[in-house]
Amino acid sequence: MADPSSYRPKPGQIPDSPGVYRFRDEHRRVIYVGKAKSLRQRLASYFQDLTNLHPRTATMVTTAASVEWTVVSTEVEALQLEYSWIKEYDPRFNVKYRDDKSYPYLAVTMNEEFPRVQVMRGHKKKGVRYFGPYGHAWAIRDTVDLLLRVFPVRTCSAGVFKNAERTGRPCLLGYIGKCAAPCVERVSPEEHRELAEDFCEFMTGRTGTYIRRIERQMADAAEDMEYEKAARLRDDIGALKKAMEKSAVVLADATDADLIALAEDELEAAVQIFHVRGGRVRGQRGWVTDKVEAVTSGDLVEHALQQLYGEESGDSVPKEVLVPALPDPIEPVQEWLTERRGSNVSLRIPQRGDKKALMETVARNAQQSLVLHKTKRASDLTTRSRALEEIAEALELDSAPLRIECYDISHLQGDDVVASMVVFEDGLARKSEYRRFQIKGFEGQDDVRSMHEVLTRRFKRYLADKEKTGEWDPNEAEAGGESGEVNGLTEEDGRPKRFAYPPQLVVVDGGQPQVAAAQRALDELGIDDIAVCGLAKRLEEVWVPGDDDPVILPRTSEGLYLLQRVRDEAHRFAITYQRAKRAKRFRAGPLDAVPGLGDARKQTLIKHFGSVKKLRSATIDQICEVPGIGRKTAEAIVVALAAAAPTAPAVNTATGEIIEEEEPARAGASDDGEEPVSAGTSEERRGQET
Repeated sequence: MADPSSYRPKPGQIPDSPGVYRFRDEHRRVIYVGKAKSLRQRLASYFQDLTNLHPRTATMVTTAASVEWTVVSTEVEALQLEYSWIKEYDPRFNVKYRDDKSYPYLAVTMNEEFPRVQVMRGHKKKGVRYFGPYGHAWAIRDTVDLLLRVFPVRTCSAGVFKNAERTGRPCLLGYIGKCAAPCVERVSPEEHRELAEDFCEFMTGRTGTYIRRIERQMADAAEDMEYEKAARLRDDIGALKKAMEKSAVVLADATDADLIALAEDELEAAVQIFHVRGGRVRGQRGWVTDKVEAVTSGDLVEHALQQLYGEESGDSVPKEVLVPALPDPIEPVQEWLTERRGSNVSLRIPQRGDKKALMETVARNAQQSLVLHKTKRASDLTTRSRALEEIAEALELDSAPLRIECYDISHLQGDDVVASMVVFEDGLARKSEYRRFQIKGFEGQDDVRSMHEVLTRRFKRYLADKEKTGEWDPNEAEAGGESGEVNGLTEEDGRPKRFAYPPQLVVVDGGQPQVAAAQRALDELGIDDIAVCGLAKRLEEVWVPGDDDPVILPRTSEGLYLLQRVRDEAHRFAITYQRAKRAKRFRAGPLDAVPGLGDARKQTLIKHFGSVKKLRSATIDQICEVPGIGRKTAEAIVVALAAAAPTAPAVNTATGEIIEEEEPARAGASDDGEEPVSAGTSEERRGQET
């Protein structure tokens, strides 16, 4: 625990102007980002008697080891920079809203030649019109199915669309009248885009115009005795009205507004947002956050506004935002919202009428969300805390191991030997910290030696990072970082990279030999403040270095269950990587042996000649005709293909016929040139290979 006075800036150093400040811990990791109208006054408030500070603020300043700041011109710039840094550094003491689900949107891809209506999740893309968010994807599909009668916009994927273009036959929706079938030129690109724009206009709430227009067309058709057409238009009107009924009218004046409500207690806060467009509720979403810093309701509202509109612009920011409490000061936030929209935005508390009544409804939803969240999470928090305490007690640790790293070795009979490192913080998997290793020091099967190599490499990087940031004296240990492998924290970056953050406990998958190898690796590096244990699969025994007998945790122990989860996750991550490497090796082709020949040029070669067999029969001059292939590369290709050529043709033993098979046109890669990846989450696929 640091003494705030040890890093308190000297009097007069802090400027009396707007800016953004960052607190860092002893590992140079940013743990808190804040903004201030006056940096001098705000930072001075942190360096006072700890008994006068809010408990969470006191925890933050004692965890921190330094503070730095950046001066800006205006409070609006400070708000923008604060948002950017919070997104970049993910500080542990800042309010972080956890979206309770990935909300689906109804999206219209206006950036394509033939716009497509579809369900989309995740980050918003430029040139795409979004409507929602919706609570369920099926709600979007029901709405779209109703509207396609009137606005037959394309809904098919690019593959289906291209296939229809090639064959000249539309899909089923084209035959039943729910798609205008631009794929077979039933409508021109301009006519189809007009349909998509009408669809978007209807979804924005301008419904009366279309219904009145169709009613006039229906009356005209009936007057002309075109009764079938009139009946079809009547059904269209019914479909539109049914789609409108799915979102109830809540504000009679066709208001566009977002309503934000809070429900909070001492530890957590729930946020609910209703998106109202054209007087109708078009979407709803909710967040829950831990109050890791001392914040007011106005502060929570400000953070929610940053989360909602930080990456939005134009009509995605409504004209009116109704909130339960106003940020202090309100002017920078209102100016920031106005800049995001491009026109004036009203930020206020509803006082009376329909808007206040609707705000009360949103507040009730927020309260129910908080109650439900606490009901779900109470036992989970209690269980995880008990598990960490049981592990600390069983291994005789000074404190609960808040960060646990687990290592596992995977191979197939000594081939493709790899290792995995998974990280659990506060009992939860932190997949962005996962790492993968290739065993480089030797070949063959030796799990003990592999474990020693992996732990040595991992903690050499850690010591190198400490030495670079000035936290470690190389004279205190026998080994330091390897030259050229330092990629840790820097003054400019501020985030832990690769192996910069140490665990309190290292778990290895295995028994006494693996544990001894892991401890030997730490001892050789002079690291004595990290505990080591191993979990053997057969009897689920916990082994610690130097003990001849294992530690036996009860089968009902939450601590044992957590260690099993950590071990099983490390095993899953390792075997997924090992299988991917093996599959990639099996798919290797003769062109992979050509130095400097990447996937793009391989695909160009195969496309030019049609197959590897035809490429093998080509001359050097013919290969040089392919764009991007020089004579030296062509010669290397000929040599590689000659070395990989079969010594004798395949023969059908029943008939004696020579079999001439076309080699697959892939040249060691898939048709789209994509490398095999693990079957885990996107965060795992981003795990660094070392």
